[in-house]
Amino acid sequence: MSEKHVLQTNQLAVGYSRKIIVDGLTFSVSAGEICTLIGPNGAGKSTVLKTIAAQLPLISGTVALCGDRLDSLREKDVSKRLSVLLTQKITAERMTCGDVAETGRYPYTGTLGILSDADKKIVHAAMSLVGAEHLYDTDFRQISDGQRQCVMLARAIAQQPKIMLLDEPTSFLDIGHKLHILSLLRQLAKERQIAVIQSLHELDLAQKFSDMVICIHNGRAERTGTPEEIFFGDYISALYGIQNGSYDPRFGAAEPSGTAGEPEIFVIGGGGAGIPVYRRLHRMGIPFAAGVLHENDLEYPVASALAASVITERPFEPVSEEAVGTALSVMEQCRCVICCVRYDECRQSTAEGNRIVSRNPDRSGVALIDLKKFFQNYLTNRISCAIM
Repeated sequence: MSEKHVLQTNQLAVGYSRKIIVDGLTFSVSAGEICTLIGPNGAGKSTVLKTIAAQLPLISGTVALCGDRLDSLREKDVSKRLSVLLTQKITAERMTCGDVAETGRYPYTGTLGILSDADKKIVHAAMSLVGAEHLYDTDFRQISDGQRQCVMLARAIAQQPKIMLLDEPTSFLDIGHKLHILSLLRQLAKERQIAVIQSLHELDLAQKFSDMVICIHNGRAERTGTPEEIFFGDYISALYGIQNGSYDPRFGAAEPSGTAGEPEIFVIGGGGAGIPVYRRLHRMGIPFAAGVLHENDLEYPVASALAASVITERPFEPVSEEAVGTALSVMEQCRCVICCVRYDECRQSTAEGNRIVSRNPDRSGVALIDLKKFFQNYLTNRISCAIM
């Protein structure tokens, strides 16, 4: 095993009562690296983590912690190398948050579990690091789920492990706490060279915070690689069997299926201006068309997912006469057009704009337009701008 690899599995088979859930699992995690397991519900991610944590017996294969086989280590030796934060809520009767965090020092204490001054200093430092120092004397049962997760992370940090193992650490947390927890793990990995192995359901966060991603599917590690290698093309949609929508790996965003049917409304947008309108029309169940959008435009992925029709242009190319003609042809079949761009972007005088366009902005500042001439002028001027 490489000196940098603090966790290594070889042909690991995991499961319950000799029934194999995941087989042939071979991977290594280095100091300072964050490895994330992803995959659909029931794929076996938690089973893998529980087996590495020695909470489930190995069916076959090996696990090595810091160069030593897991089955050769005493429980206290495992606890000094590996800290665990699993999804189940712990029962902490008559325990303060400080009491819970202090249990992280038990592997270093004697039989009675009495903490030294040095141990208490480590616990206070861990509580401070996670932003929970003010909860030290608070009953553990009286705090929120997000605060509990922070206290449990402080407990894991107080163990001073080489490896941290976390099963869905962001479950049940609001977005602020999710980012707080994952940012702390990133900090610990970088500054203390702790190897982090976790499972996540939030694919966007897995993509942003992981160094390595392991995809558990069909009883095996179907793919292993960097986020750039995993979150590419249609693989995530296939991994999760997405049928009622789509997943865009570029933005880590899931989108529902668009409304089918002949477009009733044409939306002119660009640069993100049309996205709120696309979503509103989708919620209303109104099929719409959008364009002309460059394929590298910020709102192109959303339009492609939600619109019944999208008129596009290649990246960095002037809008072609063909695209303009197609857009105008689709407009003629729609009952109205929504323009999401500022009127001065149309390169028309204010007087002409006021004469041609009936401005009726709603709360989002969007105008409903019935006169197609305005958009023909708009698209023509847009072409001129692109050529210049």
